[in-house]
Amino acid sequence: MVDALRDYEQLAVDRLAQPVADFIAGGSGDELTLRANRRALDRVQLVPRVLAGVEAAVTIDRLVGSAAAMPVAVAPMAYQRLVHPEGELELARAAAAAGVPYVISTLSSVPLEKIPGDCWFQLYWLRDRGVVESLVERAVAAGCSALVVTVDVPVMGRRLRDVRNAFALPEGIVAANLETTRQAHTAVPGLSAVAAHTASAFSPTVSWADLEWLRSRCDLPLVVKGILDPRDARRAAAIGAEAVVVSNHGGRQLDGAVASIDALVDVVGNDIDVLLDSGIRSGTDVLKALALGASGVLIGRPLLWALAVDACDEAFGLLRRELTDAMLLAGCADLQAVKELSWRNDG
Repeated sequence: MVDALRDYEQLAVDRLAQPVADFIAGGSGDELTLRANRRALDRVQLVPRVLAGVEAAVTIDRLVGSAAAMPVAVAPMAYQRLVHPEGELELARAAAAAGVPYVISTLSSVPLEKIPGDCWFQLYWLRDRGVVESLVERAVAAGCSALVVTVDVPVMGRRLRDVRNAFALPEGIVAANLETTRQAHTAVPGLSAVAAHTASAFSPTVSWADLEWLRSRCDLPLVVKGILDPRDARRAAAIGAEAVVVSNHGGRQLDGAVASIDALVDVVGNDIDVLLDSGIRSGTDVLKALALGASGVLIGRPLLWALAVDACDEAFGLLRRELTDAMLLAGCADLQAVKELSWRNDG
């Protein structure tokens, strides 16, 4: 058993092949934004309340209409069978057992129809609009309770670890929701095969008009992921989105982009629910995000590292303990009290 959620990373890195570990851990370019996410969260200082008479903390919440045992959803992450034979099935099962929504990636290595629990479907905008329509219809038919559209990948960021490793998917690992990922399996020195597949499949010209079209075609709650500018949050609200996710894609897209927690402060208060993604590594980080105005968070890499060492249930339990301990130490009996905490930024 580990002592902290962040401890799973080293355990997983010791077990995984280096190119796979790099694929998960890496960011784009010089990884400035990857590092900035962590530094920015570390700079946030909370001002705890005392004499609150709190013996137990209540973490139950609702996220985009989904019941949640804590204000957390599992971030969409591609190709989870890279790290565990059951991949998405195992992490989704553990999320359901923990009472946490699970976001299925377009690039899931298991078909979306097979994934259990309260799931949201994450959509990348593809060049073939017919495939986009089909994916949305499949998500509705499968009972997904929200549609999360990722809007910060017109092209994939240049992820130098993958380029240097000539990273390609092993045989048997596929984007199971798409018809073919042949390019993603063809290793070429000096190139990322996964990036080559993305370039051929994803549309770089996706626009607000496309999102408006989607809103008119699908009644699921719409979540727009990849927002950093408050003007874009207001635009998402205007087209009828229920929520936005403030995210820099975990430092994997524009290198030099603002840290997500720094952008959060400007985005909240724009008449739309706001979730935070990128850099969350502990229950205390969740507490900080809520205090700064987020409705909840998406957590990615720490849970993928836990999946790699077959410790998903333990990881969710540890995350909840970290969150409840942090709430009690801050004098917060419930999530509303967390949102009323004062905070400072020492940067």
